[in-house]
Amino acid sequence: MKEIIGFIRSYSREVNKPILIVCTIFIAILIWLNYGYRLEYKLTHSSILPWSQTTGHYLIYFSAFLFPHLLLLIKRKDHSNINAAFIICFFLSPLIFALKVSIDTTVHLSENNDWNKYWNEVIYWPPRVLVVAAMLTVVYFLFNKENSFYGLKPKKIDWKPYYMMLLIMIPLIAAASTQHDFLAVYPKMKEILPLPDGADYGWFYKLLYELSYGSDFITIEFFFRGFLIIGFIKWVGKDAILPMACFYCTIHFGKPMGECISSYFGGLILGIVSYHTRSIYGGLMVHLGIAWLMEAGGYIGNLY
Repeated sequence: MKEIIGFIRSYSREVNKPILIVCTIFIAILIWLNYGYRLEYKLTHSSILPWSQTTGHYLIYFSAFLFPHLLLLIKRKDHSNINAAFIICFFLSPLIFALKVSIDTTVHLSENNDWNKYWNEVIYWPPRVLVVAAMLTVVYFLFNKENSFYGLKPKKIDWKPYYMMLLIMIPLIAAASTQHDFLAVYPKMKEILPLPDGADYGWFYKLLYELSYGSDFITIEFFFRGFLIIGFIKWVGKDAILPMACFYCTIHFGKPMGECISSYFGGLILGIVSYHTRSIYGGLMVHLGIAWLMEAGGYIGNLY
């Protein structure tokens, strides 16, 4: 844990504090626009924008990613690493995630509507893992072959700090599990409940759903801490962290506001850790642990 605290202290000393403050205010304004005026919904359901689901998400993600990068690039004196590869990856980044959240994976797998709904909920996330992984693999071989494939290279990891981070989160999640907006969203498992008739081994179908849900966090860590941090280090170094955190916050616009706000700070911490360790495994363990703790908290909270 001391090592991670050391990483955070190092970042706090070296980050440009005025830019950090301005970006924090900027992301707070985006959060206010979203929860006060339904920014994401209006853009993704716009009759003006073509392919509004993809285009609307792209505009939100691009804005959140562009603003901090612009401020940091203006402040930097050396721009020798800013080349065509960086610019291409910069514009591709929000597009890849906008495609991820907007693709339609609905399929007809059963004549029984209840089973059809169940299987479509279960297969919602795994295809997105494959789509993002395929796109990032192409980007990797074109622009990032010199790095460790976005933090997936196996290496020795001290897991104790990550266990401590999860322990710290338990009382926070327990407190959130008493809040109406949290319980309105979690557990995600309620999307498949009640289970269809014939699901005799109910635990199996619930477990299958939770494993599928968990696969989404592989996508998120691979994209945000792998691609947007480790992949961008060669161009902007430590300046990759803040834009990633701003972008990461906006993908939580459909979640409870408290979760969205905390995702900005959580994104900063996970970004700092992946920057120093050049690995996404610790962050993935923490993210999965938090996700499943929130599932448990939502399930227990909805019992009362």
